Amino acid sequence: MNDIEKVTLKDIDWKHINWKTIKGLYFNYKEIVNYLVFGGLATLVNFISYYIFARVIGIDEVISSGLSWLCSVIFAYITNKIFVFESETKSKRQLLKECVSFFLARIISGILCDVGTFALMVRVFNINDIFSKIVTQVMVVIVNYIFSKFIVFRKK
Repeated sequence: MNDIEKVTLKDIDWKHINWKTIKGLYFNYKEIVNYLVFGGLATLVNFISYYIFARVIGIDEVISSGLSWLCSVIFAYITNKIFVFESETKSKRQLLKECVSFFLARIISGILCDVGTFALMVRVFNINDIFSKIVTQVMVVIVNYIFSKFIVFRKK
């Protein structure tokens, strides 16, 4: 990274974008870019597992949503810890505290957005389950970034 300058959005010459500019943008906004990439992959894990639970296996939609949430949270913890926030825990106790706080934050967002809002949309308002998953996942990504950045993986 020695030869790569960090680039901000206001510094871009939009008519002459090249790989150096793209790399500079990436390194300047690495955490956000990685969060969106791995958040997108976690969302994909959520959708695929939901489809398998609800449509292939035939489990109730709300239960399937909860199970798919669990799959995506496990995936998200591992990728957020390693690739997004590059968290280093020095002891098993620190690791456990971080893991528990991550899961608690995800439980809050899961109850409010992924399961609660999903159940409300599907059961009360009779909105299509796939459309409801899309809406709730956007909410989840935003809420989870805030929790992860400022509570779980905050730099001391």
